[in-house]
Amino acid sequence: MGTVNKVLLVDDDRAVREALSQTIELADLEPVAAGSFVEAKDHLTPEFAGIVVSDIRMPGRDGFFLLEYVRGLDPELPVILLTGEGDVPSAVRGMTGGAFDFLEKPCAPRDLLAVVEKAMKTRAFVMENRALHREARKGDAAARMLVGHSEVAERLRDACRLAARSGAEVLVTGAPGAGNSKAAEVIHLLSAAAQRPFEKRSAAGLAPETLEQAFATADGGTLYLDEIADLPQPVQFTLLQLLETQPATRLIAGTYRDLEAERDAGRFHPDLYWKLDVLRVRVPALAERPEDIPVLFRHYVRLACENSSLAMPDIPQLYLQGLAARDWPGNARALMSEAMRFAMGLSGTEQAEAEPGLTEQMAQLERGILVNALERHQGRASDAAKALKLPRKTFYDKLARHGLKPEDYRL
Repeated sequence: MGTVNKVLLVDDDRAVREALSQTIELADLEPVAAGSFVEAKDHLTPEFAGIVVSDIRMPGRDGFFLLEYVRGLDPELPVILLTGEGDVPSAVRGMTGGAFDFLEKPCAPRDLLAVVEKAMKTRAFVMENRALHREARKGDAAARMLVGHSEVAERLRDACRLAARSGAEVLVTGAPGAGNSKAAEVIHLLSAAAQRPFEKRSAAGLAPETLEQAFATADGGTLYLDEIADLPQPVQFTLLQLLETQPATRLIAGTYRDLEAERDAGRFHPDLYWKLDVLRVRVPALAERPEDIPVLFRHYVRLACENSSLAMPDIPQLYLQGLAARDWPGNARALMSEAMRFAMGLSGTEQAEAEPGLTEQMAQLERGILVNALERHQGRASDAAKALKLPRKTFYDKLARHGLKPEDYRL
């Protein structure tokens, strides 16, 4: 983390800017002078290593506009407002608008520096906490085990972290092969019960006795039941009872089926459905994050080589592009199998011979653009269509062609 020592000074009066800059420099701080909002905003980012001191009354966009802009950019970036002598209404408006403090002009250097120093300490504390948080996130189970650079991957990691902090049951949903069990394990490793057992069982074929044994083996840790929709109906009632009588063991259930439809069809106990539907974590399909496919493939090849004591092979960029253009209905599981074959030298030629044609590549590009628009607008189809300058019907036709649903991208 860089030193927090910058003071962005915003005033349309050049003489005032120079006087303030001199005061700031004498205090061994770095002044950054700006004569207007337009100049000031070019210096501002959420990681601005300093604070803002701004006059309120300026032509065009004034200090209040700047304050509102900064609050939207980073609510934890201190803004000190300079007001005219005796201008109490402006001071009140500034403080209620989120200003860190205000000073009357002209202000003595010692009064300015006292407030600036206090704001600097506050900013330094915020920046330090953010840096520590970033370092912690880099090394946590979500960062290590849920690989990917896309926004979709980051949302999955954040969802797992949120679920881990809760003690409630979790329902992990995702297409076959997407990695539901891995997400469940990450939630366990991030939770307070990380040192307790993580027990995985297939829900299909469980009897009341074996379910009770699974709870006993989990022993205050986490029990993951894969494909909960396959849990026999008599055992569903047993699970409800165990959740009541053994609350120390946390249940995470995984499914690639529509559990609500199973409930409505009478195949899944309604009470159990509502018990499990407290917190959902959705694992995205590879088709939703094609940009992560090369990263995941390298990761899987590296793991395969480590497990088999093989040298890490070179992976041609063209080969990776071909992988990213494929549909991967088997998701991460299928990509992992491909990586294992590649590591053993059993794959590659057929892939090069089956490079996607222009039509397939254009379709993949279009799908990526649609996914990106839905992500940016959090599943609001109308806004996404408008951003892409498409009629609503055309937009929905394209979504249907690519198997995309706006609701899958709503937060």
